[in-house]
Amino acid sequence: MHNKRFVFGVALLTLSTGGCGLAAAAGPEQNVMVPAEPTMIDFVDPAGVSGLSTETVTEGHAAHGSRYVHITYPSLAGAPALVTALREQARRQLRDFRTRTGDEISDPRPELNVEWQLAAASPDAVGVRLRTGEFTGARWENSTRTLWYDPRSGTTTGSTGLLAGDDARRRLVTLVKEQLKDRGAQVERDAVTADDDQFDSMAFNRAGDLVVEFDDCQLTPCRLGRLAVAVPAKKAAPLLSELGHRAQQATLDGTAHSGRATGTAPRSADTPDGPPAGTHRDTHRTPQNDTPGAPGDTPGTPQNDTPGGPFAAPPRSPAAVSNRAGTVNCAATKCVALTFDDGPSPHTAELLDILKRENARATFFVVGANAAAQPDLLRRMSDEGHLVGNHSWSHTDLSKPGTAKIADSLERTRDAVAAAIGQAPTLVRPPYGAVSGMLRDVARDQGFPLVTWDVDASDQQGGATRDIVDRSVHDAHPGAIILLHDIHRESVAAVPDILKRLRGKGYTFVTVPELYGPAGMQAGRLYRSGSEPSRKQPLT
Repeated sequence: MHNKRFVFGVALLTLSTGGCGLAAAAGPEQNVMVPAEPTMIDFVDPAGVSGLSTETVTEGHAAHGSRYVHITYPSLAGAPALVTALREQARRQLRDFRTRTGDEISDPRPELNVEWQLAAASPDAVGVRLRTGEFTGARWENSTRTLWYDPRSGTTTGSTGLLAGDDARRRLVTLVKEQLKDRGAQVERDAVTADDDQFDSMAFNRAGDLVVEFDDCQLTPCRLGRLAVAVPAKKAAPLLSELGHRAQQATLDGTAHSGRATGTAPRSADTPDGPPAGTHRDTHRTPQNDTPGAPGDTPGTPQNDTPGGPFAAPPRSPAAVSNRAGTVNCAATKCVALTFDDGPSPHTAELLDILKRENARATFFVVGANAAAQPDLLRRMSDEGHLVGNHSWSHTDLSKPGTAKIADSLERTRDAVAAAIGQAPTLVRPPYGAVSGMLRDVARDQGFPLVTWDVDASDQQGGATRDIVDRSVHDAHPGAIILLHDIHRESVAAVPDILKRLRGKGYTFVTVPELYGPAGMQAGRLYRSGSEPSRKQPLT
């Protein structure tokens, strides 16, 4: 599939140190060098970029709404024009998707998912690659768009801004067609034109070659997936604008991965246990299973009562658990669990400040891509007594795909969290609350209980703070699992009143596993409230 091939291509390239190839990882000829794929882009590790956070736009869940939407993009301090351009792009995509899908509820739901990578982050050029996946009932179709920010002028442009005008575009068409001539009859070479929509995703590989990406179905049958060409650096150089030359040179001399996008020091330089500045964290390594501890370890720790299945592997990291677990007996105390989805976000630090000040604990179901970009916030969550859970890598509906894709999404997120806090998340909240039999099977094999909710603050798209407070408090009960989102300012602003009013009713705030006490939680089971039994059969 398109996604699989691209993801692992990136992983191979980031493991290469010479740029010309890498040692084969398996097979009898262990030391044979194989060529690195030239169309793969060596992305910047966002955890090493100072002043970076993530913005999120989301819509719908299993109980309501006619579509599923999850769009994320980076927000860089000191680059307001870039953030504005990314925000406007997200709004355009959402408006267009709403228009095309309408309001009629269908099964499966139409879905729009946008994730991002940094093609470069230096004082000379910043490149943000947006990867869009759309599901409209038949299959997923993927497209890419790369925006470039010029730190010197403070302006943002599309990928054609890397080129020196219309003549350069026309010459690029000729070079691209040359690169495509040996790709087979299914590639429509004559369909390549100088239009903006064809050259809307360009970046540089580590050799300085200009990588031109095309969308699914644009030049080939949809089933063939990603199509890209690499125009050799020397041939591309005469076509480049001033920004294009700076972006190419930054890639060649390594400063594109410095993390110094706004002239500030890389964040990881002063972050304990952070990765080296500018390196791409290997979140695509061989899947591993961080199996929860054996029964009887920490009270409330999820337990895996099933043997390892096809997606299980030897444990590496201890199971994540609140460092204050066991201090509250929910059998004798009115307990509720506040849960926050989709972060970390620009508002998460403020939320952590509030929870610390009020001596309240919560469970954070983090999106893996956001977690990998902001590991410092995950460390705060863990250090301050909260629990970090798994909300998939990019918030795609995990009830749609097969077991391999489900497993990959959960494993990548687990690995990113474990790299940040030294503990592997043991709980999974399915995106949109959507559950299938295949998801349940993978969760059982990997040792994950599934957690939804029984109190919905209905804040997924923000809303009035007072309404968020009222819904959370009115529907709360002993054992309630309350759904909130730390991606919205209004939701974070609601938390002090939620805490005050629920405390006034005698409630104590705990993490989700503590609701279930010594009995624990079982892998593959669905939990929506501490006051009802787990569901052996998933919701579909």
